[in-house]
Parts: sequence; structure tokens; C-alpha cells
Amino acid sequence: MGNTVLYMSMSLDGYIAGPNETDVNGLGDGGGRLHEWVFPPEGGVNSRIVEEFMATGAVVAGRGTFEPAEGWHGDHHDGVPIWVLSRRAIPGWASDMSAVHYTNDIEAAFREARDAASGKDVLVHGAATAQRALAAGLLDQIEIHLIPVLLGEGRRLFEHLGSQHRELERLRVLAGEGDVTHLRYRIHY
Repeated sequence: MGNTVLYMSMSLDGYIAGPNETDVNGLGDGGGRLHEWVFPPEGGVNSRIVEEFMATGAVVAGRGTFEPAEGWHGDHHDGVPIWVLSRRAIPGWASDMSAVHYTNDIEAAFREARDAASGKDVLVHGAATAQRALAAGLLDQIEIHLIPVLLGEGRRLFEHLGSQHRELERLRVLAGEGDVTHLRYRIHY
């Protein structure tokens, strides 16, 4: 069985988006810097990481990630199924996307995504989704793409975790091109 893995680019001071995040400025001011590593030249560590998360068998994302990305036009990668956590119904523009499933039931979303992934990992997107999955004990691993920049303000990845202590086991540290460091941890509940 594959793992549920959060892949997230983050500034050294813990931000996943810069200040002034809006619908038209989705990553906030300076937030685009966090994702420059994703478009590497062929080969190298960064390409390996991109290939890894693009080989996952399903996606679980929050509405706040899915909708600004225009639902990846219904195809995140290779037509894998996508579960979107939302209290709202699927918007009309996404209703014809056959691979997309809207639900507010996080346990069902993770269970169904694992089943659909057929032994591959499940890619997890979004800060709120990650926080809910951690609280529910559903997230297996965290892969942080640590970017050597201090954004100073914006949206933090681990803002609302509560006081519960969680131990992490380091699985790997990879130095990528452009000074990004890829850190992978297993979560111990």
C-alpha cells in the first residue's frame, strides 16, 4: 500500500504563500519564488522529485488549492482521480470533470484515494488539508521543499496544529538544484 504524502514548497521561515494572497495573486507577493525549482532542466535531483510526485496514483486537495488552480483542468497528472475537501458543492465549471470528487468527509476521501491509487502514493495538496489529515492521523509522510528565502509574512504551513506533539522520522535529505533542499519525514502518531 502506498503512502499519503504532503509535497509542499516552503520558505525557510515557514511560509507556503507570501503576503497579500488573493484569487488573482494566488501565491501572494513573492510566493512564486517557492515553486521555481519545479521547472528544472532535465535530469538532476529536482527532476527526480517532480517525477516522483507525478507518479502518484491519486490526489487529495483542499478547495483552496484546487479551485485557484482551475482544477488542473480535471487532470492533475495522467488522469488520476482527485478528491477535493470542501463544505461546498462542486462548482459548475468542474462538474464535468469525471476524475474529480468533492466531499467534506476527510476519512472517506483518504480511504477512497488510497484504494484508487492501487498501491501507489497519494499526493496531498494544501495547508488546511494537511492540518486536517495530521489531526485525523491520515497523513503518512511530509516532503518539504525548503527554499532559501525569508518571506516574512504570508500563510504558514503549520499554523493551526494545536498542542498535540508529533514525532517525525527523517527519511531523506536531498540537495536540489537552485539551493532547494528536499526533506522527507515519516509521521509517528
